Amino acid sequence: MKLYCKVLALLLGFGLVLLLYLFVGNADGLPGKGWPGEASRSPSGLGKAAVAAAAPPPPPHPFAHFRPTAAPLAEKQPRMPEKQERQTKIAEFRNRPAKQRYFQDKLSKDWMHLAVVACGERLEETLTMLKSAILFSNSNLKFHIFSEDSLKPQFENALNGWPHSHTSRFQYHIYPITFSVGNAQEWKKLFKPCAAQRLFLPVILKDVDSLVYVDTDTLFLRPVDDIWSFLKQFNSTQLAAMAPEHEIPKIGWYSRFARHPYYGVTGVNSGVMLMNLTRIRSTLFKNSLIPNRLRWEEMLYPLYQKYKNYITWGDQDLLNIIFHYNPDCLYIFPCQWNYRPDHCMYGSNCKGAEEEGVSILHGNRGVYHDDKQPAFKAVYEAIHDVSA
Repeated sequence: MKLYCKVLALLLGFGLVLLLYLFVGNADGLPGKGWPGEASRSPSGLGKAAVAAAAPPPPPHPFAHFRPTAAPLAEKQPRMPEKQERQTKIAEFRNRPAKQRYFQDKLSKDWMHLAVVACGERLEETLTMLKSAILFSNSNLKFHIFSEDSLKPQFENALNGWPHSHTSRFQYHIYPITFSVGNAQEWKKLFKPCAAQRLFLPVILKDVDSLVYVDTDTLFLRPVDDIWSFLKQFNSTQLAAMAPEHEIPKIGWYSRFARHPYYGVTGVNSGVMLMNLTRIRSTLFKNSLIPNRLRWEEMLYPLYQKYKNYITWGDQDLLNIIFHYNPDCLYIFPCQWNYRPDHCMYGSNCKGAEEEGVSILHGNRGVYHDDKQPAFKAVYEAIHDVSA
């Protein structure tokens, strides 16, 4: 009995010591974390906190930075009408600080001359083009509008009705369609109605030194001042400036189909043409008619008679023929100054537009009025809808 009591007492004592050991070993650990006595088994014997401080931090959760945070939902604002939205964007563009690219600090007092020929149903296009010239230009402008008699009162009513902020910056004169040499009916039907009139600008505008000629379906997206500045880059023989008809010969029209002489490798497009009229009037041109040189007005009708069965694009083809024989007279400006659907129909092939943006948009092929080139149409409608 005594032995039994001793054994029982020994077991109870051992159990008590074991309980005390377990209690003391887990005293500096968090309850329910890890195994009992884990900290006391660290090599340094400093406890669980010291081991945690010495161990490297655990790797972050791989999606920790994707965890969403609660944020109040912004109240949805009603969208303004599409027409008003376009006008707002145009107003924001016009109100950009003057120090921004392409804009001068002060309005120049010098006049720049802009010529256009409008016949048939080209009234709205022409007015939109003239509006773009005013919106994005710094200098005062003189418009030389060649038009059929029936359109003259419509031009006058529209231009005179523009606000003073516009009318104070331009003057205009409307001229009848006239051809100084040759058969007037032949010239009128050469290509589009009245388009050949541009060939006679040096003869008619005798008091104008230089001008920018543009087709009705062009839009200025930079100041006229900037293209006007190319005049200062002319050398002693250059008297006109145009952009290439195409940038890539293998897909250019002239390089594939032309049956007459043309300028350079791809020909030139006459939809935007910078002209020093004084030099044109005073120059004697090489030609394919006679060995002697001829003045501008002397060779126009004979050239037409010689090539009329071979030309497709009318007056533009005649200009290509003239500058084929007189390449030293022509200055070539970059394609962004006459950016047409051809530059983006078969991939982008106008590097200047990619780097600097489009300077003058030329919406030939009627793209302002159909859905074949939505970007062209959107720009046209935005400027057309600006209140004038």
